[in-house]
Amino acid sequence: MKINTFKIALAAVALLSAINMSGDNRDWANRGRYAQANQELPAPVKGEHRVVFLGNSITDYWIDHRPDFFKNNNYVDRGISGQTSYQFLLRFRDDVINLNPEAVVINAGTNDCAENTHPFNIDVTMGNIKSMVELAKANGIKVILASVLPATWFSWNQSIKDAPQRVAALNKLIKQYAADNKIPYVDYYSAMVAGPDGTMNPAYSGDGVHPNTEGYKVMESVVKPVIDKTLKKK
Repeated sequence: MKINTFKIALAAVALLSAINMSGDNRDWANRGRYAQANQELPAPVKGEHRVVFLGNSITDYWIDHRPDFFKNNNYVDRGISGQTSYQFLLRFRDDVINLNPEAVVINAGTNDCAENTHPFNIDVTMGNIKSMVELAKANGIKVILASVLPATWFSWNQSIKDAPQRVAALNKLIKQYAADNKIPYVDYYSAMVAGPDGTMNPAYSGDGVHPNTEGYKVMESVVKPVIDKTLKKK
């Protein structure tokens, strides 16, 4: 029997929405965070290369540190602090598809590893990433997948003792999936790791998880060439 993965992805989104609407937190994925900004964002004009960055706090804080990077390149920041890939998937239509971008950069995984919303299940996290890729492709949006950044611990969940191993395992799967499906891959990890233990270079972060301004500059130097190549910009 042939399985329609796109329909399965849509059904999963609908089911997760229904489950989370039944609790006290009726906007578990924080779809309202960018609702007004999305409404006010004009449709792309002819020749505009709009790119959405979808992510967690690492993406969320980026625009505060380096606003010109987004403004000068027609990039749209849609990061929400604390979120996991489960929440990205739920808000993917609002914060990506409906904005009609030419491409989306998906940076998911740090908070999955930290178990912010669910126990860590690498297969489910990869399933969420694959579902987002399928939704993007079905809507004519080019996808760029990014690695999880280095991290050896999570200050907000110190019960996690194998953070470097989780990050490495997830990055291996994301990179392989990208290669198998001819999806551009952005390797933030290699550019920002300090050594074999998986620590982020202290020059690029104050807490070992979130980049500082210098860290974001490094990320920009890694991601922008990939975006330009994907969009065939010179």
